[in-house]
Amino acid sequence: MNLKLGVLLKIAACLCSTLMLACVKGLHGAVPTGEVIFFRSFVALFPLLGWLTLQGNVIDNLKTKNLLGHFIRGFSGTGGMYFNYLALVYISLADATALSYAAPMFTVIMAVILLKEHVRISRWLAVIIGLCGIVIMLSASLRAEHTAISGTLHSGMTVGIIFALVAALCTATSNIQIRFLTGIEKPGAIVFYFSVMTTLIGLATYYWGWVVPSRQQLLLLIGCGLFGGMAQILVTLSLRFSDASLLAPFDYSTLVWSMMIGYLFLNSLPLPSTLLGAGVVASAGIFTLWSEQRRRRWVKG
Repeated sequence: MNLKLGVLLKIAACLCSTLMLACVKGLHGAVPTGEVIFFRSFVALFPLLGWLTLQGNVIDNLKTKNLLGHFIRGFSGTGGMYFNYLALVYISLADATALSYAAPMFTVIMAVILLKEHVRISRWLAVIIGLCGIVIMLSASLRAEHTAISGTLHSGMTVGIIFALVAALCTATSNIQIRFLTGIEKPGAIVFYFSVMTTLIGLATYYWGWVVPSRQQLLLLIGCGLFGGMAQILVTLSLRFSDASLLAPFDYSTLVWSMMIGYLFLNSLPLPSTLLGAGVVASAGIFTLWSEQRRRRWVKG
């Protein structure tokens, strides 16, 4: 194993993932979400197929034993993508990124309900702490919606928060399905069929009205797909060189990237309480990893 290379690939994957969302944010909701999903998925197929070709045995890598499982993962993953892109219309890139950290919390809860997994006290504690962090982020964002004059609550940020949380729930469902599929399917097949499904679902929205993108919008749409495809490839490569448990904490680097990109290109920064809440959620995730590694060392010892 090459741990340093694995970490660098993971950080690069997080950067590509954030750049993908920044491209969506740069569209400012001017392009229908279904059209965005189509470009994101269709364009991502090109770097993915190129990567599979370099690996060789493309047909073998794409063989599947559970097409229904890919359908479930495809619909839930598309839902996460759809609501996350809608959330970006109403809230900042950093806020949307921070709220996406609710997905691992939902995943633990759903693993107990759907997969009947036994969850240790340390994980439940991390879930509770993480949910407290989400509450901190929500309360701050909702307070920001009150105007000084009327004290009324505008719907914009509230709608964005709801969309972001629904996206996290859909992502958690997708994660549960991926966990099931990894035992019987190859990584290339999981990524490929997801991209194909989301492409077809996005294309189906053509009848609900698409727009002819301008040159700048087209570049952003293509960038969304390329960065999204590269993120998937880099995550897969990173797992070849490092353990998933070592790489997991670096998922939280997306908040750093989102703040930098938001400040440099989108003229936006998250609220201080959003950073506090995201820090609480990240601490909960890191605590879980630390306790798991400690338990494994104790078992081996």
